[in-house]
Amino acid sequence: MTKPAPLLQAQPLYLFVAQALADQIAGGALTPGLQLLSERELCKQFGVSRVTVRRALAELRDRGLIESDSARGWFVQAPSLGEPNALMSFTEMARGRGLSATSTVLRADVRTASIDEAEELRIAPGSELFDLERIRHLDGVAVAIEHSRLPLRMAPALREADLASGSLYDALRGANVIPAYAEYILQAIAASARQATLLGLPEGAPLLMASAVTHDRGGRPIEISRSVFRGDRYRFRTTLFRSGQESIR
Repeated sequence: MTKPAPLLQAQPLYLFVAQALADQIAGGALTPGLQLLSERELCKQFGVSRVTVRRALAELRDRGLIESDSARGWFVQAPSLGEPNALMSFTEMARGRGLSATSTVLRADVRTASIDEAEELRIAPGSELFDLERIRHLDGVAVAIEHSRLPLRMAPALREADLASGSLYDALRGANVIPAYAEYILQAIAASARQATLLGLPEGAPLLMASAVTHDRGGRPIEISRSVFRGDRYRFRTTLFRSGQESIR
């Protein structure tokens, strides 16, 4: 039976139990998809009450480490991509979590910009665009479809860049084009037949769609993009601040 070490008894017992299980997940002892022990068995293992175990499980759920199946119990959740309140590429987010990001390139073409695209990118209609669409994989699992359009003149080397295993943002930085901020809209949608096929989901499954216009340090638009993410593999995190100067009560 596992019991809290004396130095840890000052912290709430549920946090000790949660951290012990989190360490097992991080260390690979509990792998994605594996069912956890029942609440009764966890009580015996840690020598704590059922209330403590339930609070620990809720803590792990809130951290995105486990998920509940009301009929069968608790399971270790597959790795998910959580976007922080910062502008990062898919590859950078994956690296930060110790995950492998790869891509299947669906399209990497050069074409002329439409009037709407030219307006968003502040370029002349008919200018050359690099049109890139990829399926993004996280540890080999398809989790997103990304469609990016960029003015080719700012980074002509995109034509030859390895965008199956490499990062688009890394390629841009190689051309001295530095993404600085993005106007970002996030909404829930249902998977179309094509999206469902590419992501291995049933048609109508929940997706999160992110539409963005990314700018460089000088405020120049450098990319317009639309990405759809599997709802079970993506989280968006942000920090909200109250506007105005009134105190919070």
